[in-house]
Parts: sequence; structure tokens; C-alpha cells
Amino acid sequence: KAENGTPPNIHWMKVLEKEEGEFPYARRTFTPVRCNHCDDPPCMRSCPTGAIQKRADGIVFVDQKVCIGTMACMTACPYYVPYRWDGDGGYFGERLTLYEQEKYSKFKTGTAQKCHFCYHRIDEGRPPACVEACPADALNYGDKDDPESRINQLLRQKKHFRPKEELGTSPSLFYLAGKGGGPIAGGRS
Repeated sequence: KAENGTPPNIHWMKVLEKEEGEFPYARRTFTPVRCNHCDDPPCMRSCPTGAIQKRADGIVFVDQKVCIGTMACMTACPYYVPYRWDGDGGYFGERLTLYEQEKYSKFKTGTAQKCHFCYHRIDEGRPPACVEACPADALNYGDKDDPESRINQLLRQKKHFRPKEELGTSPSLFYLAGKGGGPIAGGRS
């Protein structure tokens, strides 16, 4: 959230928690949920203005200058990812801090918001902020077309799946099976 200065109710990545079992055999799994940067993104097809675009590297993003807030993308996304920002104040009420004023200025009120894989960092040769900041090293990013990339090594070593793959969206995120078999990490092609 800090990297992109997202407002309070905008979560480009949610982390779902699940607890199973009872003490002393209880365990908790954490599943990150964010934009899957689909090869065939329904959000992009549904956008009447062309505000949702896809870069050559597969990153799907919202062009804030083009979005008019129809929110057709929210309805079309099977992963419930896009958010609408209505300019509803900051973390400490209606009056914004200087930091919030600066960061929120790039968001257009009434428009769609979603993860853009920190493409500004990708363009600089750095990983997305969430990957770099993850304390458990559970998030990974790499070039799926490079057979020697860490992503491909992980995909060869671990069981994995792509969310709602049966819908034909061809999500670019992969979830790897952890110790207990639950999804714990994502990768991007």
C-alpha cells in the first residue's frame, strides 16, 4: 500500500487467512488474492472506454486518464479485483495528510483501481513491491518464458494451480502448494 499510496479502502492485494484444526495441531494458512493479469482479461473486454489495457509483458492496468467510472470491469472480473475509489478521505478522516494529498493526486475520483504489478518498478528491473516486502518470501515474480527463472524452478518443484482456470481467462498468477497443500504464493509470467 505504501509503494503506490493507495487510499484506505483500496486493497490491490488482500490476504485471506484460514485456520484449521485445534491446539496443539492448529495451523493457519495465508492466501494472497490480487489481480491475476489474465492473458484474456474479461475486465479489459468489458471496459467501454478502453481504460483497461494490457502491456506487451502481460501486465493489465487501468489508465486513469481514460477511465470514466462505468465499473463494468468490476462486474466482469471473476476474481472480484477492481475497486472503485470515491475519494472518501484518508486514513485519519476527511482531512488528508500532506502524504495522502501527494499520493492520492494520481487517483481520479470515481474510477477503477487495481494492482498494476508496480510496472514502474518492473520497468526499472526491480520486482513488485509486494514481492520485495513479503516477510515470508511467499511471493515471487519472474519471466515464465525463461526456463531458468526462479518462477519456472518453483513450478517444476511444486504442485501449483491457477485460480479459476476453467473460466478461460488464462491467469498469469500461479499458486504453489505449501507444506499443508494450501496455496501460499503467486508468480507472474
